Amino acid sequence: MFSARYALLTLLSVTLLAPQSLKAEPVPVRQAEGLVHGFLVLRDLDGTTLADGDLIQTSQGTRVTTRLLFQFKDGSVHDETAVYTQRQQFLLQTYHLIQKGPTFKRPLDMLIDARNGRVTVQYADEDGKPKNAGEQMDLPPDLANGLVLTLLKNVKPESPPKTLSYVAATPSPRLIKLELSVAGRERFTLGSKGREATHYVLKADIGGISGLLAPLVGKQPPDSHVWILQGDAPAFVKSEQSLFLGGPIWRIELVSPSWPRPRTTQ
Repeated sequence: MFSARYALLTLLSVTLLAPQSLKAEPVPVRQAEGLVHGFLVLRDLDGTTLADGDLIQTSQGTRVTTRLLFQFKDGSVHDETAVYTQRQQFLLQTYHLIQKGPTFKRPLDMLIDARNGRVTVQYADEDGKPKNAGEQMDLPPDLANGLVLTLLKNVKPESPPKTLSYVAATPSPRLIKLELSVAGRERFTLGSKGREATHYVLKADIGGISGLLAPLVGKQPPDSHVWILQGDAPAFVKSEQSLFLGGPIWRIELVSPSWPRPRTTQ
């Protein structure tokens, strides 16, 4: 009892003495986004294919809409749409995430309106009963929901922002920080040609007492990893991340269309 109480007091002291979070700064636009349709695959770390995906992006003036859709073999769906502006900086306007089907323990429908700070989450509890959670939140300008890949294509690898803000469904909405770091450059091959990608690591900082206790009770989210090809036109190569709280790490990669073999004539 004494040791547990002492540990809690220590955690409280650390929280009270912790420095204030850094000022949130949106990522400047270095490469404007436009029309994109990318083909993706979602696999587990053993290489088993779980879902086929599409990344569909359209733009109108400085307004961009990006949709990431994964359709799983068991009928489950992961569908997220982000609308943002790209004037001098990337600024999220709205974000909508839908997760449903047997792959996801809790069906989820989260809507963020960053313009007025309203966040709503519809989910199912452990007994399958529908629940609703709504919050009026002070959302910072560096909010990265649905924008992580876009932002990483625009940061400078030698001086990336230290953090990005993110609203996580836990299942109620919670504003957290993603601590961003560069793990180095890693080689890969494209055809017969060798290339290098910058390896970014994003670590969830839950903050407060909940954040300090999370590693002790097994609820600390795993790190996310993203690889970006640098150059005149930076490009996403792959990522390894969890798509939902408590979920496994899955790998997202680009794929090319495959065609049936032509029939041979005799």
